[in-house]
Amino acid sequence: MTICGVEIKGSEAIFALATLSGKTPEHIGLTTKKIALEDDDQTINVKAFAAVLEAFVQANNIDRIAIKKRGKKGEFAGGPTTFKIEGIFQLLANCDVQLVSPQTISAQSKKLETALPASLNKYQHEAFKTACAVLLKGA
Repeated sequence: MTICGVEIKGSEAIFALATLSGKTPEHIGLTTKKIALEDDDQTINVKAFAAVLEAFVQANNIDRIAIKKRGKKGEFAGGPTTFKIEGIFQLLANCDVQLVSPQTISAQSKKLETALPASLNKYQHEAFKTACAVLLKGA
């Protein structure tokens, strides 16, 4: 099973693909590591983002996505653009999209005894941990 972990920060969706090798999660490298939604007030930009995201998912044969859930209120609440991006993910056809709480990600990361792969960029760490949380929970 391969899962695309996603962290949405500001106007960007950051990706990391993970699969299980035995009981150990492994990173699968991608050429596209993030996609940005520019000026989300413009309908044409939102539609362009959706088209690029759809093409990314199809090109990489992704059928499961795990998104790090953001708070709806409080100090760590996500901005309106992040929720718009999340909605676009949830509208993807033929793709199972799951929201994963930061608490679940943290708990599963503690169980993961290996270091993060060197092939990841630092900004991809949370996306990879999100994918791993779903992989390990299902294993």
